[in-house]
Amino acid sequence: MESLFTLLTAILAILIVAALAPAVHGLLGRRTGWILAMAPLAVFAYYVRQLTAVSASGPVSQSVAWVPDLNVQLSFYFDGLSALMALVVSGIGALVVVYAGGYLAGNRQLGRFYAAILAFMASMLGLVTAGNALTLFVFWEMTSVTSFILIGFKHEEAKSRRAAMQALLVTGGGGLLLLAGLLLMGQVSGTLEMAEWLAAGDLFRDSSLYLPLLLLVLLGAFTKSAQVPFHFWLPGAMAAPAPVSAYLHSATMVKAGVYLLARLSPALNNTPAWLALVGGVGATTMLVGAYLALKQTDLKRILAYSTVSALGAMVMLIGLSLSIAAKAAVVFLLAHALYKGALFMAAGAVDHETGTRDITQLGGLRRLMPYTAVATAVAALSLAGVPALVGFIGKELLYEATLEASTAAVLFTIVAVVSNVLLVAVAGVVAVRPFFGATRATPKDAHEAPPAMWLGPAVLGGLGLLFGVAPNLVEGTLVAPAATALLGESFKVDLYLFKEVNLMLVLSALTLALGAAAYVLADRLRSSAQRVDPSQRLGPAQWYQAGLRGLDRLATVTTTHLLQPGRLDFYVLVIVVVSVSGIAAALFLPLADGSAVQILALRHAFDDFQLVDWLTALIIMGAALATTLSRSRLMAVVSLGVVGFGVTVIYALYSAPDLAMTQIAIETLTVILFVLVIYRLPAFGRYSSRREVVRDAVAATIAGGMMTLLTLAVLATPLESRLRQFFESNSLEKAKGANIVNVILVDFRGLDTLGEITVLAVAALGVYSLLKLYIDQEEDD
Repeated sequence: MESLFTLLTAILAILIVAALAPAVHGLLGRRTGWILAMAPLAVFAYYVRQLTAVSASGPVSQSVAWVPDLNVQLSFYFDGLSALMALVVSGIGALVVVYAGGYLAGNRQLGRFYAAILAFMASMLGLVTAGNALTLFVFWEMTSVTSFILIGFKHEEAKSRRAAMQALLVTGGGGLLLLAGLLLMGQVSGTLEMAEWLAAGDLFRDSSLYLPLLLLVLLGAFTKSAQVPFHFWLPGAMAAPAPVSAYLHSATMVKAGVYLLARLSPALNNTPAWLALVGGVGATTMLVGAYLALKQTDLKRILAYSTVSALGAMVMLIGLSLSIAAKAAVVFLLAHALYKGALFMAAGAVDHETGTRDITQLGGLRRLMPYTAVATAVAALSLAGVPALVGFIGKELLYEATLEASTAAVLFTIVAVVSNVLLVAVAGVVAVRPFFGATRATPKDAHEAPPAMWLGPAVLGGLGLLFGVAPNLVEGTLVAPAATALLGESFKVDLYLFKEVNLMLVLSALTLALGAAAYVLADRLRSSAQRVDPSQRLGPAQWYQAGLRGLDRLATVTTTHLLQPGRLDFYVLVIVVVSVSGIAAALFLPLADGSAVQILALRHAFDDFQLVDWLTALIIMGAALATTLSRSRLMAVVSLGVVGFGVTVIYALYSAPDLAMTQIAIETLTVILFVLVIYRLPAFGRYSSRREVVRDAVAATIAGGMMTLLTLAVLATPLESRLRQFFESNSLEKAKGANIVNVILVDFRGLDTLGEITVLAVAALGVYSLLKLYIDQEEDD
C-alpha cells in the first residue's frame, strides 16, 4: 500500500499545486515559474528512486477498491515503460514551467496557464502509471480536456479556438473508440487489470473479438499520436503558445498513443493484423510527416510535421514486434523527447525575441542569440542523427530493426531511409537558416532570450549529447526495463555509439550525405512540393471540415427543423409520444420468458368501485376537460381547483387523511395565488390550428389511457416489498416517529425532500422574476 500511496500522492501533489498556481502567481509574480517547477522536479526525483527499485525487483502493481459493486479497482502499475514516460513527463515538465514564466511574462492569464499545464502534467502521470483500463481511460480523457484548454489559451483568437476544438474532437472521438476497445478486452479476459492482460496474449489473439478490439484500440492510439490520416490536428495545434507545443506536442501528449501501443503490445502483437496496421500506418506516417515538414516555412509547423514523422517511426517499430525494434523504439522515444522539446522551446524563443517564425525572414541570429543558437544546433544534430548524439544511436537501431523485419524488410528500410534523408534537411533548415548567414531585419530588435527561456533547450540538448557519448548511463537503468516491458520478455540491451562498420552505419552515412544534398535543394523541393500537393484539396483536413459541415446540415434538418421548432407544445408532444411508446412496449410486447401482461385480466379491477368512487372520478375528469376547453381564465382556475379537491376526496375515501389535509392546503393556496395574479397575466390566445388541436387531443387521450392501464397493471401485480418491513420496524425505533409517511419524507428521504424544496424555491424565484419584469415593463409603458 505504501507504493500505491506514494504513486497516487505524486499525482495528487501536482493537482494541488495546479489548484494553488494562480494564487501563487499573484503573490510571487515573475518568480512563480521557478518556484512551481520544484513540484515536478520533486516528482522526477521520486520516479528516479522508484526506477531503481523497479530495475532491481520488477514492476510494482497495487490497487484498492474504487467501485466495489462493479469490481472496478483504482490500480497503478509501475514498470520500466511507465518509469520512462513518467520521467519524461515530470522532467521536461519542470523545464517547461520555468520556460513558460519567461515566454508568457506579463500575460494576465499566466496563473491560469500554470494551473492548466500542471493539471495536464498530473493527467499524463496518471495515464502512464495506470494499472486499470478504466483508470487509464479517465486520465486519457483528462489529457484531452486539459490540452483543449492549453491549445485554446489565446481564446480571444478564432484560430486558437478552432485549433483547440479540432484537437478535442479528433482525440476525444478516438477516446470513445478506445473505451469500447478496452471494454472488449475486459470482456475477453474477464478483467480490466492491465497487468493481467500482459500475460493473456494468446487469449486475445485466439478470440473472435481480436480484430474488432484491435481496430478500436488502434483508432484511439492513432488519433492521440497523430498517425495518418489523423495527423492534421497536430500542426493545427501550433496555434498554442510555444510552452504548450514543447510539452504537449513533442514530449508528452502525442506520445500517449505510442505509450498505449507499447503497453498493450505484449497482449496484442505478433499477428499479421498487428504488423499490417501498426507497422504499416507507422511507416506511412513517418514518410508523410517528413515530406510535409520539408515544405513548411513556419518553424513550429516544420517541427510539428517532423514530430508526426517521429511518432510514425515509433509506431512502426512497435509494429515490428522484435527485440531490436523494442530497444529502438525506447531509445527513439527518449531521443525525440530531448531534441524536439529543445527545438520547440528554441523556436518559441526566436519568435518571442524577433516577432516572426518564418525561416525566409530569419538569419544571422547566432550573434544576437548565442545561447539559443548553440542549444538549437546540438538538438538539430540529434534530430539529423549525427554521431556523438543520442539521435544517432536511435537512427542506427531503427535501421537495424527494419532490416530484421520478418515481412517487407526492404520496404520498411526504404521508408526509414527516405524519411530520415528529409529529416536531415529539416534539421538543417531549423538550425542553419535562422542563425547563420546574413543578419536580417525582423519585426522586433532581436536579442538573447532571458535565462528561463534558454535553460530548457540547453539542458535537453546537453542530455542528448551526454547520452550519445555515454549511452551506458541509460542502458541498464532506463532503456532495458522499458524495452522489456514493451516486448513482454526480458533481454539484454547494449547501447554503443560506434562498434564496427556495418550496413546500418553505411545507411546512416548515406542518409547524412543525401540529407545534406536535400538541404541544399530545400527551397526547390519546397516549391515543387507546394505546387503538386494534393492534400490542400483532398487531404484529411478537408475531410474533417467536410464532416463538420455535413454534421451541421444534418443537425439543421433533423434537429432544428424537425425536433426543435421552438414551440413548447411540440416538445411536450414528443416527450409524451416517446414515453407512451415505451410504456406500450412494456405492457404489450412479450417478455423474455415468453409471458406478457394480460390487460384483459384487469377487467376485475373496478369490481370494488362504489357509486361515490365513480361520481368522484367523473367529476375529476369533467373538471379536467373543462380546464382545457375553458375560454375564461377564471373558469379554468376554478375547474383546476375542482380537480385538486376531487383528488382530496379520493385520499379521504381511501383512509389517507394526512394526504387529504395536505392536498386541501395546497389546492386552496394554489387557487388563491392564481386568483391574485390572474389579472396580471396576458389574455388567452389560440396558438394551435384545429388540426394540431385534434392531434394533441388524440395524443393526450392515448397517454392518459396508457397511464391508467399501467397503474392498474402495477396494482394487479403482487409485489414483495422489503422496504415496507424496514420502514415499519425502524420508523418508531430509530426515527422516533409514529407516522411512517412523515418519517420517510423527513428522515429516510431527507435529502430527496430537501432537493424537492430547493426546486420549488428556485421555480418560485423564477416566477417572481418573470412577473416583476412584466410589471416593470407595464409601468415603463
